[in-house]
Parts: sequence; structure tokens; C-alpha cells
Amino acid sequence: MRVAAVSSVYETEPMYVEDQGWFLNCVAVVETDLPPRRLLALLKATERRLGRGGGMARNGPREIDIDILLYGDAAVSEPSLVVPHPRMGERAFVLVPLREVRPDLVIPGLGKTAAELLRGLEGDKAVVRVPGALADVAPPRPRRSGRRGGSPSRRGS
Repeated sequence: MRVAAVSSVYETEPMYVEDQGWFLNCVAVVETDLPPRRLLALLKATERRLGRGGGMARNGPREIDIDILLYGDAAVSEPSLVVPHPRMGERAFVLVPLREVRPDLVIPGLGKTAAELLRGLEGDKAVVRVPGALADVAPPRPRRSGRRGGSPSRRGS
């Protein structure tokens, strides 16, 4: 697995359960040969190592939450994994960092870029860039190309 790009970190207002603190969010683009289910298992194990416990309320406070947003152009529909992520198009806290690392990507199943989807979110929650966060650990952001869509290699975001 190789990290190809990491967005800035954004502080965001909570959605769904509003009586809690703000969240920190970012998007990472990784290249991997792991199939989606194995990648999910690795990410869930990473969450546990970082202190995420079970039995937490959905959309409530948590130490870490790692989701697979996209997996190249693949579509996965299983009880514990749906890719593309079914609610990413309604979440500015996903779309803002995704737009940063993959500005030209047309999101499979939605047919629009993150920027196009953001324009349709009226009165959404605040998404504020945290200056300098991850600046020393993130690989360089990819250069913009004239291509639309993802690369032929499998990617998880």
C-alpha cells in the first residue's frame, strides 16, 4: 500500500448529532493491491489500535473513523461495505478535502466532481482548513492533469 496524496486537515461541525465537539477530517488517496474487504479489515484494525472502541453511538464522538470513500471505479454493495460511500455526496466534510486531492475526479455513481456536488449543498456545515496540519508528513499533492476520472490503478480514498 502506498499513500499517493493527503489533503489538508479540516475542522468541521458535526452532522446528524450536533451536541458534540467539532471533528477533524481529511482525505487520503492510497494505491493498494488489497481487495476492498481486506482493505476494510486493515482499516478497522488500525482504528482499534488508535483507540476506537466498540459500542459507540452512530455519528457520535469517536477517536478515529476511517472510511473507504472510493475504490477506483469499483462498486461494492455488501452489508458491512458500500463503495462508493453512500453519503459522501451530501457531506461537505468529505467533498472539500476530496476536491483538494482529486479536483477532476468524476465520482462514480454520482457523475459529478466534488466541486459540482459542493455547489448543490446549501447551508451546509462549516468546513475550516487547519493551517499547517499534516504539512510535514503528507506526500506532495498530485499535479492537475487534463484527464477526468481516476487512474487505472486501484485506489481507496
